[in-house]
Amino acid sequence: MVATLERTRPGRAAPARARTVRNRLRVLGFMAPWIIGFSCFFAYPLLATVFFSFTGYDLLTPPEWVGLRNYAYLLFGDPVVRIAAVNTIWLVVVLTVLRVVFALGVAAVLARVRSGVGLLRTLCYLPALAPPVAATLAFTFLFNPGTGPVNGLLGLLGIDGPLWFNDPAWAKPALTLLTLWGSGELMIIMLAALLDVPQELHEAAALDGAGPARRFWHITLPSIAPVLLFGVVNSIIFALQYFTQAVVAGSVASGQAEVVGSSKVLGYPDNATLTFPAWLYQQGFHYYNMGYAAAMAVVLFVFSLGFTALLIRRMRGGTNAEEVG
Repeated sequence: MVATLERTRPGRAAPARARTVRNRLRVLGFMAPWIIGFSCFFAYPLLATVFFSFTGYDLLTPPEWVGLRNYAYLLFGDPVVRIAAVNTIWLVVVLTVLRVVFALGVAAVLARVRSGVGLLRTLCYLPALAPPVAATLAFTFLFNPGTGPVNGLLGLLGIDGPLWFNDPAWAKPALTLLTLWGSGELMIIMLAALLDVPQELHEAAALDGAGPARRFWHITLPSIAPVLLFGVVNSIIFALQYFTQAVVAGSVASGQAEVVGSSKVLGYPDNATLTFPAWLYQQGFHYYNMGYAAAMAVVLFVFSLGFTALLIRRMRGGTNAEEVG
């Protein structure tokens, strides 16, 4: 009897292994489009960028291995990259805070509107559909210090308007206003989260004597915490990749829009709009220092990944602590 069982076990195991193999192949077949896309458009470019970051490469001749020379120059030798990094950090801090707060504030107002809510939501979302170049061009003309309507209205109120994109002190705030104007996509996400908060919690808190501010702080914000986390991470990544608006605004404000990307107008005025991605582009496609540009891209990727992971971990830790408490 034992011998019979031993002879039949391999026969039974073979069909099970065949089914397992077929199931795995079926899963791989369904995942094949994603695997191919991930390999071709993310994994390979990332690995190639890491490799080129250790080389001297000008797009015309074969790359030459230089080790850590690009990273050493990035950290200790390039004075312009420090300006670009400071501008980018400024945008990360200011844009992240203001973009999330502005989107949440507009969403909170729209959540309370009962008449004409569809029209108001559409009007608030429409700016997000404007192409970045067109929106930046429009803002540059609106905020023109000499002929723009914004300074004209300020003049009627007796206020001497600033130079906006022509003033190093006001160029980044003007870009911030442009970004807030086009934050309708995040506003819609915040609005959906606010409308999804159970009204029973607000009613129970109101019966216990909690005012609107306390209900918003203790009920609304914890309920939409995952959406707020998404908004913060999305805004940080958006600010770290800030390129088009800064380059177009500086080029148009300088009066040389026909040579966008030229070293004469990049960062105008006085490098106030020079971001890290803009300087990366300048190094790679204007000076043909592709190896150095690849090193900048790797540093930007590592910084973005590490900062985002740290933020998610801290916010998840805080959420878990509140749930345990």
